[in-house]
Amino acid sequence: MPPRVTLYALPNLETFVEAAERGSFTAAARHLGITQAAVSQRVQKLEALFRTSLFRREAGRVTLTDAGQRLHRYARRIVDLTAEAWSAVTGEERQARGELLLAASSVPGQHLLPHILAEFRRRHPQVEVRVSVSDTDDVLRQVERGEAHLGIVGGQGGGSQLEFRRLACDELVLVVPGGHPWWRKKQVSVAALLTQPLIQRERGSGSRRCLERSLERLGVAASRLNVVLELGSGEAIKEAVLERVGVAVLSRRTVEREVTAGQLKAVPVRGLTLSRDIYVVRDRRRVLPGPVQLFLAVVRPEPANTTRPRAAP
Repeated sequence: MPPRVTLYALPNLETFVEAAERGSFTAAARHLGITQAAVSQRVQKLEALFRTSLFRREAGRVTLTDAGQRLHRYARRIVDLTAEAWSAVTGEERQARGELLLAASSVPGQHLLPHILAEFRRRHPQVEVRVSVSDTDDVLRQVERGEAHLGIVGGQGGGSQLEFRRLACDELVLVVPGGHPWWRKKQVSVAALLTQPLIQRERGSGSRRCLERSLERLGVAASRLNVVLELGSGEAIKEAVLERVGVAVLSRRTVEREVTAGQLKAVPVRGLTLSRDIYVVRDRRRVLPGPVQLFLAVVRPEPANTTRPRAAP
């Protein structure tokens, strides 16, 4: 016969949920206003109750065992139902709280996230959101290390534990400044592109990888590009193109305003497919905290034939 689980276990379950979702006993203790020793004691009581280990301790962080993963699903529901019961009895609605850590590569960080986060903040104003913006490879590393709950990137990679969910499609375009000899051309060849001074992103960038792979599919080595400058953001590259330093392949989202204003011209490159998917990425080894689940409920994938950002209605 299983041991009787009484209400005394509720603080232990809440502590377990916090430690699981924050990946750290120290962070759980700080959030709950108790000592790290108290967190350890509460987890040990649960492990004694269930007669199994719930956490793996790894280099200052913790991840759930298989048993811990199973318990978390129920513990999260118990904690949420307790909050609902409190609201139903007292009439005091408890707004979602906690921390949401996001890492994004440049294009989604600048052109997709602001729309989604505006909707998320409207629904959950008490959740503290922190966003870092870097290149795709760095974002994937942050997710793998547990430094970000979710990443939003323009390409796949990293370890097998990463799970990718399509969010949007991004089209890259070759842009030239006003007065460029190609301004009136309807399209140019790949061979012509190789002769132009090109400004591109650093290694690790999803947009750079997209261009290089598109060339490779045509049997053209990326090393043949006439790269004159590397910059760490699409916005910086756009400014350099406007200053006539060279041409560039950038996300249409990044240059849309300047193309509409007639400052830049998007010129198709014959035979070159320059499109990629943008993904939300998570690490399967870690459970998703409540605020992260709420964020994913707001996010809605775009239809495959559009590049416009959109959040849930």
